[in-house]
Amino acid sequence: MVRQAKAQRMLTHDQIWAALDLLAARAGLSPSGLAKRAGLDPTTFNKSKRVTPDGRERWPSTESIAKALAAADASIETFAKLIDGGSGNGRWVPLIGLAEAGAAFDESGCPSGKGWSEIALPAADDRHAFALEISGDALAPAYRDGDVILVSPGAPIRKGDRVVVKTRAGELTVATLKRRSAKALELQPLDATQVERTMAVSDLAWIARIVWASQ
Repeated sequence: MVRQAKAQRMLTHDQIWAALDLLAARAGLSPSGLAKRAGLDPTTFNKSKRVTPDGRERWPSTESIAKALAAADASIETFAKLIDGGSGNGRWVPLIGLAEAGAAFDESGCPSGKGWSEIALPAADDRHAFALEISGDALAPAYRDGDVILVSPGAPIRKGDRVVVKTRAGELTVATLKRRSAKALELQPLDATQVERTMAVSDLAWIARIVWASQ
């Protein structure tokens, strides 16, 4: 009983959920994507499900963890390492929904203000990297509802990269960079049926490269 009590004190609610986030990231999935692949309700691992409306911690069931491990082709030993923070290939980054992100950045394109949570994703060299969660299917088939993209303001940008662009007017756009000159950006919408867009550099607040996306 004493040994069990010590083990329980060592294992925290945050550790379990962080390990599930890292498990999803290792499989190239968002938490909701992992839940779907595991045959669970897509919201099973969502942030909103981790605490009850009255503030009590909600723990994932052993059944849901077992199904998540099977879906991610991972062992219980791997999960134990993730609980201990021993993944070696992930870290916590700020997360916000794309639809709510318009006013959530400073002038250089780094996260600021309120509304941000955190998610464990593959490591990025840029300490200012952040994550955006896609809502709806406006960016399909490239990104679908519930997908998470990792954005790096400090990553070099090349022709053909997928980028997040913010205008001085506050509009946030996800597109493919076709061409960049001293005066303008040429952007190809992710929906190939839409026409290309040319944006004057003078209208640009910032542009950042998408370096990873969940599947």
